[in-house]
Amino acid sequence: MARPLGPVRLKKASPVTLAIGAVFTILVLYFLIGSSAPDFSASRKASAASHPLSPPTSPFRKSTGGGKPKAPPVAHYNLNNVTITSDPLGNRENILLLTPMARFYQQYWDNLLKLSYPHELITLGFILPKTKEGNAATTELQKQIAKTQKSGPEKDRFKSIIILRQDFDPPLQSQDEAERHKIQNQKIRRAAMAKARNSLLFTTLGPATSWVLWLDADVIETPSDLIQDLAAHNKPVIAPNCFQRFYNTEKKAMDERPYDFNNWQDSPTAVELAKKMGPDDILLEGYADMATYRALMAYMHKTDGLRQETVPLDGVGGAALLVKADVHRDGAMFPPFSFYHLIETEGFAKMAKRLGWQPFGLPNYKVYHYNE
Repeated sequence: MARPLGPVRLKKASPVTLAIGAVFTILVLYFLIGSSAPDFSASRKASAASHPLSPPTSPFRKSTGGGKPKAPPVAHYNLNNVTITSDPLGNRENILLLTPMARFYQQYWDNLLKLSYPHELITLGFILPKTKEGNAATTELQKQIAKTQKSGPEKDRFKSIIILRQDFDPPLQSQDEAERHKIQNQKIRRAAMAKARNSLLFTTLGPATSWVLWLDADVIETPSDLIQDLAAHNKPVIAPNCFQRFYNTEKKAMDERPYDFNNWQDSPTAVELAKKMGPDDILLEGYADMATYRALMAYMHKTDGLRQETVPLDGVGGAALLVKADVHRDGAMFPPFSFYHLIETEGFAKMAKRLGWQPFGLPNYKVYHYNE
């Protein structure tokens, strides 16, 4: 037979226990509510697009509500209000950073994250081929994007990111440095590169874009103030000097050498060579079989030279290239055909000049290319 219980005495909780419980409850509520959406700053919320069909360079925040999506709004843009100045940071100008990518290099992404220009003003655009290497690069790229955009610090998150896949077959299956730089491969390789650049540019250039920074996927080291430094010159097209670090066996120490030979000033010899060419033939730089005797910016570098020194150019490379968005809006693109016997980035420089935009180079301002 059960024995009746006596009076129950409740133990009074101490103030410390109650305080700990209250703090724990607040933390649980914070994580439940806060983890439902990424942390957006006030400026990001203000510039977020209201519809997925808004310009690609505008950040888009998915709606958490259900139901049928609204029709896209009719938007009016006044391009006269878009500033393109020597102080993009002070004027909070939008940057479109474009990269054709065949291989993914972790150092490239790490370098992007180190750029000091506010990431909330930078849109990234990529185009990759539908090859085995391209698929692998896309997978690695998406991993880094997810890591940065979803769980990284807000200062590291970019305004928006667009990934495109090429809708044409690449002419070369191998992206090894020796193979892609063979002279017999240049015309078809660079024509394909020009098509990729144009597809990327035409798809991503938005009405609020002030500057377009072309940065190759194998450029793995730049100054953190790259955008501000280049824009400070207020030139329509400007290219830094691209070098490559390597181990010098003679010196038994690390050294560096010029890499990009597509930044040049024309020569009488090259002009005469072009006059004798067929309409579809192109001039190439950096090959002994086609000596042009152009003045190459790669060899204009001075160890004690001023970093801000500029020189006018007739041809440019695409390793790193800052372009005022108005140059592209005026129609300057990358010809995938012989344009005055030039192609791709060198053809772009010629086209920009024909439109009245003079390209410039910075012989003493260096960025570095990956060494295979």
